[in-house]
Amino acid sequence: MADCHLGGGRAARLLAVVPDPDNAFPRARRGEVGLLEGIGLARAVREVMELDSDDQRRPIVAVVDAPSQAYGRLEEQFGEYLYIAAAVDAYAAARVAGHPVIALVVGSAISGGFLAHGLQASQVLALDDDKIEIQAIHKPAAARITLRTIAELDELAKTVTPLSFDVRAWATLGYCDGLLKVSHPDQPASADIDLARGALRDAITRARLGPRDLTNRLQGAQAQHARLASL
Repeated sequence: MADCHLGGGRAARLLAVVPDPDNAFPRARRGEVGLLEGIGLARAVREVMELDSDDQRRPIVAVVDAPSQAYGRLEEQFGEYLYIAAAVDAYAAARVAGHPVIALVVGSAISGGFLAHGLQASQVLALDDDKIEIQAIHKPAAARITLRTIAELDELAKTVTPLSFDVRAWATLGYCDGLLKVSHPDQPASADIDLARGALRDAITRARLGPRDLTNRLQGAQAQHARLASL
């Protein structure tokens, strides 16, 4: 958790789930969203809401690199879905209350990890890079479930866009509000940082002017083409 001035008004609150090799829950040591992470995100978002009880509600930026939720027996026994739901509810409540909620995907955004941390954002930005993955399930697991090889899945994804793990294909589904082409994602240059700052500022402005629900995801040009069934 950190604050960052992006220009105008209060500093934006940045939230990220990061690897913790000493996590008490072994399945949540590589950046997964588990019990502690879910309730921690919810607490952090609710804290911002309490601080900003006036009309000047600061932006909340979810920096996303979440390989998944924590897949573990303990997590299931303790009701991990409740902790993930707490994070989802907090982000949604903040958005409806008037906080511009922006997600910036800088790594993986997989399954319940992305659901808890990022998918409730008013605006979703992502780095335009081959290493970025956004999907509901990991590719090896998808292959096992569908009784296909990974190569067969990759071939099928060329014609069935929702099966693709490529961020550029995902961006055509109506969820993405901007792909950021940076030169060095792992070690960003000053120009890359300026690009990200500018994109975040623009996304915050769009979020403040746009609806507080997520109907904007069905109103863009991409959605008009790719989400006809939803419409």
